Amino acid sequence: MESTIPILIITGQTASGKERLAVAVAMRLAGEIVSADSMKVYRGMDIGTAKASADERRAVPHHLLDVAEPDETFSTARWVHMADEAIAGIHARGRVPIVSGGTPLYLKALLEGLFEGPAATPVVRERLVAEAEAQGTPALHARLAEVDPVAAARIHPNDLRRIVRALEVWELTGSPISDLQKQWGRRRPRYRSLVAAIRRDREDLTRRLQERVQRMTGAGLVEEVRALAARPGGLPRGPRQALGYAEVLDYLDGRMSWEETLAAIVAHTRQFARRQMTWLSRFEGVVWLDAAPETPIEALADRVVELWGKHGSGPKQVCPRPV
Repeated sequence: MESTIPILIITGQTASGKERLAVAVAMRLAGEIVSADSMKVYRGMDIGTAKASADERRAVPHHLLDVAEPDETFSTARWVHMADEAIAGIHARGRVPIVSGGTPLYLKALLEGLFEGPAATPVVRERLVAEAEAQGTPALHARLAEVDPVAAARIHPNDLRRIVRALEVWELTGSPISDLQKQWGRRRPRYRSLVAAIRRDREDLTRRLQERVQRMTGAGLVEEVRALAARPGGLPRGPRQALGYAEVLDYLDGRMSWEETLAAIVAHTRQFARRQMTWLSRFEGVVWLDAAPETPIEALADRVVELWGKHGSGPKQVCPRPV
């Protein structure tokens, strides 16, 4: 699918402030937000994923939040299909589609399409998952590093879903998934897009990450995870990989102290943020919005509105800046 619909993408590392920026820009451009976060699709996972507040959702329509139960299989292909529908609807209403989120695979698939890999094979996947349960997920990651070191370097050793998919592709095709994914760069863009990404220095981002963890725990993250774990079947493997959830589950099971849990959440979030930056740095044409601790979101929003106008995709009339 190729579309002439202009879309604005606002992204950045976790805790960089992209959600607040997206809301501020949407209010200026009469836009609606399409979430590009692989964990915000799940109902009940609110605090740990930092979903938009009720006030933010009332101020600006949000799409692709709470569209699946945690025990549902939610693929990148399904997200792209739903995102395409949401974007078409927003455009038809004469509003600006603003895609906001930090899941790089979603963004890349939206802009360039999914790579042509083999269909999922349940027999292969079930065998690999069973091996991970018996030997540990890092053991499968080590095997992936032998056959596809490029993919292994991009995938966290505990990200079982992506490890299994990469090994599945290798077994079915004899080719590394990283080689197949190179075809993305040879495709025509699916949308006329402007990609703006917030960039903060390491010290500022670390401080913001620590503050975010404190807010999440203070808002009831432990209670949220406890409720999800109490569901029939517990919290499935995919959603439990969301930042903060696995660590709190370990805490609830008595495997870590509270101090160790907090430290683990911050450490794992910093690791994830580094991987996000690696992914985002590969996107072509990204406009980086350098932000210091004292930079107000309003100033960044004004900059994005200016860029949108120059992009040739902006509306003829911009909404007055909110007071």
